[in-house]
Amino acid sequence: MLLDVKDLSIHYYTLSGVVRAVEGVTFSIDKKEWVTFVGESGSGKSTVASAIIRLVPPPGKIVSGQIMLEGKELLKLSEEEMRQIRGKDISMVFQDPMTSLDPLRKIGDQLVEAMTVHGVDEDEAKERAKELLEKVNIPPDRLDYYPHQLSGGQRQRVSIAIAMAFNPKLLIADEPTTALDVIVQDSIMDLIQSLKEEGTSIFFVTHDISLAAERSDKIAVMYAGKLVEFGTVEQIVENPLHPYTQALLNSVPDLWTEKPIKAIPGYPPDLRNPPRGCRFHPRCHVFAEKGELKGLCDAEEPMMIEYEKGHFVACHLYGGSRNE
Repeated sequence: MLLDVKDLSIHYYTLSGVVRAVEGVTFSIDKKEWVTFVGESGSGKSTVASAIIRLVPPPGKIVSGQIMLEGKELLKLSEEEMRQIRGKDISMVFQDPMTSLDPLRKIGDQLVEAMTVHGVDEDEAKERAKELLEKVNIPPDRLDYYPHQLSGGQRQRVSIAIAMAFNPKLLIADEPTTALDVIVQDSIMDLIQSLKEEGTSIFFVTHDISLAAERSDKIAVMYAGKLVEFGTVEQIVENPLHPYTQALLNSVPDLWTEKPIKAIPGYPPDLRNPPRGCRFHPRCHVFAEKGELKGLCDAEEPMMIEYEKGHFVACHLYGGSRNE
């Protein structure tokens, strides 16, 4: 086991109230495994990603849980100890490289700094920087370019090059293809796939469940701060259990069939005051259709259960009531 996260909860303390962004999330990632977190905007995917590398932005705070990397409890490390892990054992690629690359510094300087802060000799780091750019299909002469002189896809590849500097054990990719066209998106996904093949585990974040199905080993479905379903790609795509997972799959266009696209009704809840019981029940078609669920889904929060080997779901349709 490479990464083991247990009962992770993260709150944002704002002037208008406490935003319960992540509540009781538990999952694990094995070595050389690709796990993708999917869900609508605001579901908590990126907050979980930030927590793993301990970069939850203020006013956010990790209020409970454990984050274990090869048995080492990351939440108990000092900031200096955590700095030694960031960029070396765990690297992160952000959604918008213009927010992670310094616009006032040449990309070569930024690549070199990512290595020298971990003790690499500067001359050695410069040679390694050239190799890294070539590996992500960018000419080495671009080392003297500033981020604004590169295209969006090139900037993202530079971010991946920085993340690749030490062949990290875990790469966190937070929606790295969102602002890119499909051709560049595919090249970025190929780059991340090559890292996995070299031994790096992948924690990938996307709102696109079809993209998750193409590359992942496992998929975790988040809704309103809760992990509602977790399993292999085959389990999630071929046998989706949670109504929210089913709704996500039904909202994806299929070029090969005439299956109509179905939008998910309503909007995600305000996490300062989430719905009682299952947080999805106000938008759930099953709850609306099955009268016997009244007084259960809207009153009691479902527990995560293992429906079949490796396939977990939090939904009253499959049990999981605290009173059982």
